[in-house]
Amino acid sequence: MQQNGLWSTLRRLGPYLEGRRVRWALGLFSAIGAAVVALTIPQVLQVLVNSVLAEGAGAAAVWTAVGIILLLGALEAGLIYMRRFFVIPPSSDAETAMRTRLFDRLTDLPTAFHSAWGAGQLQSRAIADLNLLRRWFAFGALMLITSIVAMLVGFTLMLTLSPLLTLVFLVAAVPILIIGPRFRRLFVHYSRASQDQAGEVATAVEESVHGIRVLKAFGRGGHALEGFTSRADELRSLEVSKAHTLARFLAAMVLLPETILGLCLLIGLWQVANEETTGITVGALAAFFATAAVLKQPIESVGMLLGMTFTAKTAIDRHIEVMDSENTIASPAAHGGEPVSPPEQGRIELKDVRFSYPDAEPDALPDGRSELLDGATLTVEPGETMALVSGTGGGTSTLLNLIPRLYDVTGGSVQVDGADVREFDLADLRSRIAVAFEDPTLFSASVRGNVLLGTVHERDEDDSQHPPRSQAPGRKDLDEVLAEALRIADADFVENLPEGVDTRIGEEGLSLSGGQRQRLALARAIAARPSILLLDDPLSALDVRTEERVTARLREALEGTTTLLVAHRPSTVALADRVALLHQGRVVAVGTHTELLESSALYRKVMSTGAAAAGVDALLEEAPHG
Repeated sequence: MQQNGLWSTLRRLGPYLEGRRVRWALGLFSAIGAAVVALTIPQVLQVLVNSVLAEGAGAAAVWTAVGIILLLGALEAGLIYMRRFFVIPPSSDAETAMRTRLFDRLTDLPTAFHSAWGAGQLQSRAIADLNLLRRWFAFGALMLITSIVAMLVGFTLMLTLSPLLTLVFLVAAVPILIIGPRFRRLFVHYSRASQDQAGEVATAVEESVHGIRVLKAFGRGGHALEGFTSRADELRSLEVSKAHTLARFLAAMVLLPETILGLCLLIGLWQVANEETTGITVGALAAFFATAAVLKQPIESVGMLLGMTFTAKTAIDRHIEVMDSENTIASPAAHGGEPVSPPEQGRIELKDVRFSYPDAEPDALPDGRSELLDGATLTVEPGETMALVSGTGGGTSTLLNLIPRLYDVTGGSVQVDGADVREFDLADLRSRIAVAFEDPTLFSASVRGNVLLGTVHERDEDDSQHPPRSQAPGRKDLDEVLAEALRIADADFVENLPEGVDTRIGEEGLSLSGGQRQRLALARAIAARPSILLLDDPLSALDVRTEERVTARLREALEGTTTLLVAHRPSTVALADRVALLHQGRVVAVGTHTELLESSALYRKVMSTGAAAAGVDALLEEAPHG
């Protein structure tokens, strides 16, 4: 990825600072004011020293100077308090805005994007990177500007005290100007690499935690540890290299000024000894070194603050990398078009549909095809239940994903209710469709929240044209909808959970069995009461007896709902009015189960394979457990 310059990168923060710039600017002015006040104290010290050494000096001069210094100290403390008072809220608000927009972007980006990115990479961008940006915005950026202003003001004051000593002191800046650009290049490189590697480590943790049962079952915990250790060691190496780079620069930032100050002390003593010719008084020398002492902290911190700034730049770059990712699946309005919204009927039409995955290799399929779907054509009438059957890897699940636009066709068209799905507003299209995947995904929420997920949409509150389904005329109370969906899916096991339907299930529902997760996912699709229901082998994890009960109830529930279901077993096919056989990317036969058994040898072969698998499953389910 092409790296932007620092300033062009920082300008990308503009949208997140809307309405927050004034308060942050007040914090900056407070910080600069505190620094200027701190630099004023040495000037008072000059007057105090010269007054004490003057002939006939009185105590009044001392107490006056002490009082002024105390007042300046109190003012500095107050300004430091105001700095934090003004800066902390806008910094936290900006972090929240960035995190919210990032999450919104992640939910908007297509499935292909998430297939290509590791979950840990996205998590590190949403958590670690934005935490770092908040700290930089609240402290790093503000103090870097303050330190630069303090050095400019301080060097100006030092110049008025002793031009010669100031010029000697500034000699230390020459080596820093030489090593600074190299430090920037190295630090930016190590910073970006370490942040990316932190994402890899997060991905390894996320994958291992989600796959912990597989690792334990196969005794591969040690293997997973080796892979994780390798990633962690690489992260450690990058962090150490970054720290060494910063340490060398900080050493130069501290050593050079301190060495030059020693030389300035010798020259200063000579100037005071020759006050008549040099014009340098003891008070001026004391003020010069007091000013240098005040500047010590800004000078030493500049290296650290620059490092923090470059690290923040890489965090912004990583944030931009996600935010600027192309969204290939968007509503027509995103491209200036006008979305269509035909009346809901539940009709599905596939016209010469072609599709291949973005990362698919040419001619990667066994039969030499480059497209998984190669001209599939099919019509599902409103209220009809159609089963999709194919051999393993035949593209049935992929075909289902094209209807709600989880992926877009690469050729042909998918039409819902007479309109191309690409012409719908995405929220409208997906409100008409509910999906139950073969590998169900549940969220870390209650059973109620998971099952009723599809009954509420983002537009529900203010879209009068498409009222929320949960409030549509004749709609039952949500509790009744929940109970009915659980009954149809034979998910009465929830009654035995500690808090019933309000029991919070673990992440991805891993506290439940595969069959229980599948039944809850099926209940979620049923509860949505869409006009189109897509079921991807929804009963594959159920035993024979449970499948019989669910099948009987589904026949009742699917009446009037257009249903397209992927089936691998004859018992699932029995739900369908008609069956479509998909082979080599095309629909090669359509008819009832009986008709296809009689007319298609390929269909008999596919069904016999599914029946054999179902028989093995049944034996396993019915075998005694010990």
